[in-house]
Amino acid sequence: MRKALIAGNWKMHKTVAEAVELVEALLRDMPDAPDREVVICPPFTALSPLHALLANTPLLLGAQDVFYETQGAYTSAIAPQMLTELGCSYVIVGHSERRAVFGDTDAIINRKLHAALQAGLRPILCVGETKTQRDAGKAEQIVVGQVQAGLADVGGAQMAEVVIAYEPVWAIGTGDTATSADAQAMHATVRATLDDLFGGAVAETVRIQYGGSVKPDNVDELMAQPDIDGALVGGAALKAESFLRIIGYRA
Repeated sequence: MRKALIAGNWKMHKTVAEAVELVEALLRDMPDAPDREVVICPPFTALSPLHALLANTPLLLGAQDVFYETQGAYTSAIAPQMLTELGCSYVIVGHSERRAVFGDTDAIINRKLHAALQAGLRPILCVGETKTQRDAGKAEQIVVGQVQAGLADVGGAQMAEVVIAYEPVWAIGTGDTATSADAQAMHATVRATLDDLFGGAVAETVRIQYGGSVKPDNVDELMAQPDIDGALVGGAALKAESFLRIIGYRA
């Protein structure tokens, strides 16, 4: 049985004071959810104060990105061990905004994923197609290619630490959401790709999240799908009330 993972990607939102306020609200009203993990991924600036606040709580800490070197002349970069030092358990790699805005290629994302694994971080590998690619009938081709490239040279045993997040780019922050059937179909394609790469036993254990305008009013239907094992939540993770509802989804 795969344990669901709900992760909030705050992106470039929240000052330290605002981050602390949000986490305090989450901890105050967070439902008892032993069958699912909950992670928040705030900006780098809030990781240290939140690390102290989250000690001995059910909330886990994650980062939004990582660099693939451990040290050196890489201005603005954050090394994997810098994240583990601050208590991070998870790190997002390959988010579509990193790909589109910052130019992260499949090869760079693969290096980041390997660096995360080596440091003891659990990478959340994001994959997803644009609207143009979907309209051209290339959605599966794009997503399968991103999965294959992102997981290049990863061993089957390492996949126990890897999470895949399917985020159709056309649904991120737009209010549009893939239908539950469409989301399930792509998740099934991702799992079939994992089967091809690592075998059925490994494929059945890997958690695959859905991301892309996940909201309180659609999370139940999405999480009821057999191959959807969690959600990577954007805007709805910035308010305690909406994120708490998503955490407490009823599948």
